[in-house]
Amino acid sequence: MGITSLPSSIVTSLMPPEVMKQNREDVIAKEIGHGRVLTLNRPDHLNSISEKMVLMLGQKFEKYEKDENVEFVIVKGAGRTFSAGGELKRLYDGRNTRDSCLEFGYRLYWFCYQLQTYKKPHIVLAHGMSMGGGVGLMAPMKFSVVTERTFCSIPEANLGYHPDCGLSYILPRLPGRLGANLKGKEVVAAGLATHFVPSQKLFQLEKSLLSINNGEEDTIRSVIDEFSTNVQIDERSVLSK
Repeated sequence: MGITSLPSSIVTSLMPPEVMKQNREDVIAKEIGHGRVLTLNRPDHLNSISEKMVLMLGQKFEKYEKDENVEFVIVKGAGRTFSAGGELKRLYDGRNTRDSCLEFGYRLYWFCYQLQTYKKPHIVLAHGMSMGGGVGLMAPMKFSVVTERTFCSIPEANLGYHPDCGLSYILPRLPGRLGANLKGKEVVAAGLATHFVPSQKLFQLEKSLLSINNGEEDTIRSVIDEFSTNVQIDERSVLSK
């Protein structure tokens, strides 16, 4: 399957998400083997997407796409949240500064375009809450992994607001009229994620992915499949109604 053993020095760098918040960088970048790991690192702000964060993400994705040594990219969130979406406070504070809001919007939408057209496999480990723009980061990924603690919501849809970050394209292509809150396996069943992995296996999954020595999609998929479980929706789920 093209997997090599992971050096002990690399294993120690795979810190639990809660440890990441001690680093002041909005995005923590790790280069491990043939993979690259980008951690959204604003846990005290629910990893909301700031202008600085989206700039760093865009720059890293562009760099990795051109780097022949990089086979795939993993994105995850520090703490108990993947991402609560765009930092609305930042937009509100810049409401009287036209260029400030335009700059943030431009960078965010450009990054969404990067995700949709990326040439290398990208994987998101969306553990915890994912809302609005956070879903916009999660859904376009080639492989999107959620856990029983994943909570997915697109408040704009419930409010009748036109959703952004590619969601205006994604939502109409989902079954039914989904603007509701989805949890765990429901996210996979709805088509917003590709795999469900129990949270206690997430660390080991990441470790196994980073031991891969190639970026073939079949190889990545087979590794994730080893840790994933079948999705069966409860009859009380909104998806069963």
